[in-house]
Amino acid sequence: MSQPQSLEDLSNQLDSTSVTDRKLALAALRDVEPSLAFPLIQKVLKDPNQQVRSMAIFVLGLKPTPEALPILVEILQTEADYGVRADAAGALGYLEDVGAFEPLVQAFETDRDWLVRFSAAVSLGNLKDPRAKATLLKALKSPEVVIQQAAIAALGEIKAIDTVEAILGFVQSDDWLVRQRLAEALGNLPTEKSASALRYLAKDPHPNVAEAAAISLQRLAAEPTV
Repeated sequence: MSQPQSLEDLSNQLDSTSVTDRKLALAALRDVEPSLAFPLIQKVLKDPNQQVRSMAIFVLGLKPTPEALPILVEILQTEADYGVRADAAGALGYLEDVGAFEPLVQAFETDRDWLVRFSAAVSLGNLKDPRAKATLLKALKSPEVVIQQAAIAALGEIKAIDTVEAILGFVQSDDWLVRQRLAEALGNLPTEKSASALRYLAKDPHPNVAEAAAISLQRLAAEPTV
């Protein structure tokens, strides 16, 4: 079995002209303590290769340090490449730092690209901050189905019980992934209406939806409904 690479080796690999070498070094940094990994990740946050930059942002999100939040917020707000902005929005969710709340809401409200708004909605769910409810309810009305999916899931994550009525409007969505996200979210929202909708979704013709509904029904059975 090969020995783990030293920090010096990883640093040198991040300086390599090979994109593959730099990506492999970033992958190895996932196993390094955040405070030690941060200076190395920082070396490639402005890498000329978009895939390397995106990977560095992802790894930074997995390595919570005091420096990570402001760096990711700056990327989200100033980066020209929408894919990189979306990566930054996603990484802010991995940090699970409530300091990311306002930048994520701003990104959802103002960014022109659907992928950035999608990532922001997902991350608002990851933060589990109930203040996200108003923004996520707006997201339910998005013309992009994937953003609707993200909003439904996130409302479940923040346990916004008073939004059950709003998300039940998707119970007969033509998109099975929307119905699956609904089934999963309802498992976090213990109400009688949630249980009733889940019994309906447990008979859904798509097996993923039916399975998600069955799991959520089991979850609801373990706690009182309101």
